[in-house]
Amino acid sequence: MEIVDLSTLPDSETRYTEFLRQVCEKHDMDHAAYAGMNPAAGKVSGYVTYGDDWKEHYQQQGLIMIDPTLHMSRRSIAPVDWSRLERSPEFQRVFRDANDFGLSDQGITIPVRGPYGDIGLLSATRDCSKDEWRKLVPNVITELQSMAVHIHDSVVTSDAATSALYHPTLSSREAEILQWVAAGKSQQDIGDILSISHRTVEVHLRSSREKLSALTTPQAVGRAIAIGLITPG
Repeated sequence: MEIVDLSTLPDSETRYTEFLRQVCEKHDMDHAAYAGMNPAAGKVSGYVTYGDDWKEHYQQQGLIMIDPTLHMSRRSIAPVDWSRLERSPEFQRVFRDANDFGLSDQGITIPVRGPYGDIGLLSATRDCSKDEWRKLVPNVITELQSMAVHIHDSVVTSDAATSALYHPTLSSREAEILQWVAAGKSQQDIGDILSISHRTVEVHLRSSREKLSALTTPQAVGRAIAIGLITPG
């Protein structure tokens, strides 16, 4: 598992856009976007790789008010493939315009929920056949989930007040196991390396997920990287 380390990018808002560009390059996507809401800080954040012409049109037409890739995804705990949304009038309205700007209506949005009511949405799109898309998604979904957590937590903790709340601690064994997961090792591999049973590995992973308010192990890895508890694999 490889995650672009946000801490290595320039310390400015451009680092998030650059991160999204690297997500696209790594997974052969055309565009990526992040939208985040942080009630604790009273902030809404957004970063995209789309061109200025589409960003201006999207804003002027108020498409954010009806865009189902945002509104449906923020109510979900699982990734939302846009094929689930394509029959809705709102989706057709947004992407009729998007198609005019050369943008694909084929994509996926991954929601991330933080421990303080914060939520982030990472979207990625690619203009390809439906068969290609169906084959692509299973190969990239795990890393995209980790990247979604990574950028969300980085954005949230950039606010000083929220950052003070956002630092759970892991035991040395929990951190060690997550570090091996980040390096691409399976639970069985980790058990062999550490001379413990794979069930014990799962107990530590479950504890890590709970401490990090993560629904999945990839989310736990992304969150641990984002707040500096482990390093990218």
